[in-house]
Amino acid sequence: MELKARAKINLSLDVVGRRPDGYHLVRMVMQTVDVCDTLVLQKKDSAGISLACDAPGVPADSRNLAWKAAELLMQEFGVRDGVSILLKKRIPSAAGLAGGSADAACVLKGVNELFGFGLTEEELCKRAVRLGADVPYCIIGGTALSEGIGEVLTKLPPIPDCWIVLAKPEDSVPTGQVYHDLDLLESYPHPDVDGQIRAIREGDLDGIVRTMGNVLELVTIPHHPAVAALIQIMERNRAEGARMSGSGPTVFGIFRREQDARMACEELEKSGMAKDVFLTRPCPGTVTMQEVYA
Repeated sequence: MELKARAKINLSLDVVGRRPDGYHLVRMVMQTVDVCDTLVLQKKDSAGISLACDAPGVPADSRNLAWKAAELLMQEFGVRDGVSILLKKRIPSAAGLAGGSADAACVLKGVNELFGFGLTEEELCKRAVRLGADVPYCIIGGTALSEGIGEVLTKLPPIPDCWIVLAKPEDSVPTGQVYHDLDLLESYPHPDVDGQIRAIREGDLDGIVRTMGNVLELVTIPHHPAVAALIQIMERNRAEGARMSGSGPTVFGIFRREQDARMACEELEKSGMAKDVFLTRPCPGTVTMQEVYA
């Protein structure tokens, strides 16, 4: 079984509280983009999980979320057979694009199909939250509001078609440190998430861009000035708006015209500030099962 696991961006990201157990309460508008990892899942006669990955530095053992996702379902259902996972990475790691979460969602869907567990999307989401805050969203994909610790999801209409440029600097950002630093702030301005939801429902791209915001920029940018520089490059090339995705450091820009988006990509690549640059578009789903072999 071959599957595609797509990245996400945060059109808005707000932190609205913290639970006694330390988990942060969020309100985020998430959007799938067409940059994807490829996973190949296959049953094997011997018990256990095997994982191979083509990206240096990505663990190919029980530390990987894809492995943990397979283990979660196989232990629950007492599977005696095993599964092999081949992971071909294209989504940058530690980038604010939920690459690991998308891979985990992909494996949950794939293992569910491969072994015939018959779990619904809602049932998969309930299990997905044990793996990480973004994994339930990555099960449903598309455009959605994510609340709570990521487990409360509301599907939204697709955003108007546009061009999206992603640029990730060399740096990687530890998510835990970013949230810790945010906790040290006494107060901070909050993005207009409700206004953005209204704009999405009205199909108003200007309104969507106008209400984009990410509170984590407040603590990420001071330590990673390349984020601000990448935002400026996109805005200089006629991006309707540009923001950091997730805890960073990837920056995304929204463009109406392909020509402007391609010019932004060229300048980003020449600048030397971006390790990875992608030209993409919004898409309706996170996981696609492309082929199932008998």
